[in-house]
Amino acid sequence: MVITKSKLVLGATAVTLSTIAVTSLGIHSRGQALNNSPKELIDEVWQVVQRQYVDGTFNQVDWQAVRKEYLSKSYSSKKEAYKSIREMLKKLDDPYTRFMDPDEFKNMQVDTSGELTGIGITISQDEKTKQLVVIAPIEDTPAFKAGILSKDEILKIDGKSTQGMDTNQAVSLIRGAAGTKVKLTIRRSGQTKDFEITRARIEIHPVKYSQKTSPSGNLGYIRLNQFSANAGKEMQQAIKDLESKKVVGYVLDLRGNPGGLLFSSVEIARMWLDKGTIVSTIDRQGEQEREVANGRALTDKPMVVLVDKGSASASEILSGALQDNKRATLVGTQTFGKGLVQSVRPLEDGSGLAVTIAKYHTPSGKDINKHGIDPDIKVELTDAQKQDLWLRERDKLATLEDPQFAKAVEVLGKQITAKGTTTTSAEKN
Repeated sequence: MVITKSKLVLGATAVTLSTIAVTSLGIHSRGQALNNSPKELIDEVWQVVQRQYVDGTFNQVDWQAVRKEYLSKSYSSKKEAYKSIREMLKKLDDPYTRFMDPDEFKNMQVDTSGELTGIGITISQDEKTKQLVVIAPIEDTPAFKAGILSKDEILKIDGKSTQGMDTNQAVSLIRGAAGTKVKLTIRRSGQTKDFEITRARIEIHPVKYSQKTSPSGNLGYIRLNQFSANAGKEMQQAIKDLESKKVVGYVLDLRGNPGGLLFSSVEIARMWLDKGTIVSTIDRQGEQEREVANGRALTDKPMVVLVDKGSASASEILSGALQDNKRATLVGTQTFGKGLVQSVRPLEDGSGLAVTIAKYHTPSGKDINKHGIDPDIKVELTDAQKQDLWLRERDKLATLEDPQFAKAVEVLGKQITAKGTTTTSAEKN
């Protein structure tokens, strides 16, 4: 698998409800000229799946028979072909292998631009229940301010049931012009509630940072909201600025971060890791592509990473790399659990296709799909605590009144003390 700087996206096999669409690991775009015949479009989709799909048994589907079935039909329009392609792909029983019509694909291509129009949530389809679920609301967006939380189940959109609905259909219903409203019926912890949310134009700055005082000295606090195209540049600036201020350790906050560009996650991992594997991918031939550190870390100071169930995909790659290489301690709760790779390619008529082509493992070989990454130190928050911290009393976030941050400060204090003792002993020798 060729990994390019700008073409691989790593979200959570999700769709951000705005002008953004995110797939699990991938825009890996290799367009190929096609004729405009509906049957040729269907066959091209079939061929891509035939060549690239991660499971050589096609999830126990006779893929050759599928080709015969759909090419034996007559098609009078592209719309009919689109419907058949969706039916064909549904046979794989893989919610992440999906077809996008030209409008849907156009929305995907503006991913990670740093500006979007919508309500600001990232959703996925539960692999077992097929229920639409929220991976995470994007910080400071309408959905975030309305109180939408990670793992919320979306039962209805403007009164329409989401049963049997895929992420593309959900996007088309939720997306709309800035200033208009959409009503989501959410199920959370067995309770059902309606949220009426006003769509807006949203500008996203992926990195926020500050200094925090602690008994051990000033700490660098960096909050990363998503792995967008400019996240690496902003992260580098944050680390360099905090290093110039002589902070003694770092808290990297990945809570609620649903993912973004693969390149961005690797780039940021290299800022913290001086050596070691960052991530490996495994296709159906068992081949691996590895990304490794390049010896250019910006700091080696003690580090704690905050994670939760809204930390998905690219966040899991970064936190898994830091955990497995023993570069950082993870504090919080189990992450979302998306470890599949999609290749996303354009088709000639402007439509697009996402195909699951591989899975990714953390450096120690862990397959985190459906499970996620377990933190080193578990600190659970109740739903009430989450809403207080993230919505009602935001000034408490990343303070000692934030239980997960408080634990991070405690852990860092011990690491800084231990590092200081080791340094002093070495100097005496």
